[in-house]
Amino acid sequence: MTDDAYLFLADGTAARLGAPLAAVGDLACLETPAVRAWLDAHGVTVASGDLRVSPPEETRYIPEDAEKLPVPLSEEELLRLRHVLAPGAVARVEDELLAYRDCAGERDALLSRAVLAGVPQHRIVELTGEDPQTVASVAGSAAPGAASGPAASRR
Repeated sequence: MTDDAYLFLADGTAARLGAPLAAVGDLACLETPAVRAWLDAHGVTVASGDLRVSPPEETRYIPEDAEKLPVPLSEEELLRLRHVLAPGAVARVEDELLAYRDCAGERDALLSRAVLAGVPQHRIVELTGEDPQTVASVAGSAAPGAASGPAASRR
């Protein structure tokens, strides 16, 4: 297995592998000279139905004789690719997990804003369902005049 995803030209049975590039959306690697030259050499555009992209864990299924090019993908691009390839039920649950990640990623900032706005800690716990210790910890670091940084962590 490789750590790179692959762009490849699909024909016949390979057309069921990977995902159509158009379904994955813009990829940063498409702007690189190497990928542009590869596309030009094969006479295809990013909109071509024959152009597919495969995540690293599935590249071993690309036929040996297929025209292919390894490409690096960012974590976000790889996440999108895997999401496109997921079966419907899995994709729906993944959507929920992504929504949770996005929401949870902002948790501490939201809790801090609530504390700074004057919402009592017990009310924050009631409204969010967060653990009281979590709220207290965030409240302690969000309190006006609260120390932060390396010196604060040694106290």
